[in-house]
Amino acid sequence: MRNLKLACLILVSILAVGTLGYMGIEGCSFLDGLYMTVITITTVGFGEVFPLGPAGKVFTIGLIFVGVTFVLYVFGKVTETVVEGGLRKAFGRINMDKKLAKIGGHYIVCGFGRIGKVICQSLKDDHREFVVVESSPEEIKAIGALGYLFVEGEAADDDTLLKAGIQRAKGLIAAVSSDAENVYIIMTAKDLNRELFVMGRSSGKQGADTKLLRAGADKVISPYYIGARQMANMVLRPTVTDFLDLTVHAGALGLRLEELLIPESAAFANQTLMDSGIRKKYELIVVAIKRQGKTEMLFNPSHLTVLKPGDTIIVLGDNEDINRLRAEL
Repeated sequence: MRNLKLACLILVSILAVGTLGYMGIEGCSFLDGLYMTVITITTVGFGEVFPLGPAGKVFTIGLIFVGVTFVLYVFGKVTETVVEGGLRKAFGRINMDKKLAKIGGHYIVCGFGRIGKVICQSLKDDHREFVVVESSPEEIKAIGALGYLFVEGEAADDDTLLKAGIQRAKGLIAAVSSDAENVYIIMTAKDLNRELFVMGRSSGKQGADTKLLRAGADKVISPYYIGARQMANMVLRPTVTDFLDLTVHAGALGLRLEELLIPESAAFANQTLMDSGIRKKYELIVVAIKRQGKTEMLFNPSHLTVLKPGDTIIVLGDNEDINRLRAEL
């Protein structure tokens, strides 16, 4: 674009010099001088609008050599920009469609506003695959610049969600700013994939959470409520809040809380917590256990607690140790 702007500036300069040159040498009007300059540098072959004297002819020869060269350069740059930009966009879209057709076990983030941006960054930091659904052209440019997979369109539209791979997705987050839009998104998502885990963003208005849950959301979160609670805890329990923030957000920089599902193939399935070797071998602390099919959690389980297939364990420890345990699961 910088080269194109420079070329256009040079073209305008040539037009100005040519027009003023004819006006000064031949004493013609501004329009006649501009007309002569244009037909000269574009080599269209029209006749002269006024007879040229020796000085005018010499000026015209110079204008032809200089002007034609730069006109061809400008046209070349314009063509190059249009063609390359179009091809790049077309190939980029084809490549995006191929990736979308293959993706599975991913998350779909509907809305790339302030909340959506943070969600996407967190998923990226955790090396999770995700697809962003957004309708704003400006936000689409920002998503593309970040290298995220995306689908342009309305998130409540069946075709848009199908293109985002909703039937193969692991979860969906409805994070647009409107409660009504989130309700439609959740209803559409659940209609297309009943097994999908769906989280809805709530504005915190009275009745909003209930409507989102009725629409089919598995979880409803109000960012404003969570933010307010976090601010209050920072005042009332600063050390506890710092510790929780460290374990949730520190990642590779410190301790981390993580949930892991115990499959049938796990070496320590149906063994006690003490015999599993999680504490000794991986240096991880099992903070809680959630049994399959149950909502309540077993906090601070004893060393005699049996780990069953399908259980979800919440462990606390170093990021590298957690990844070692996950690799064996």
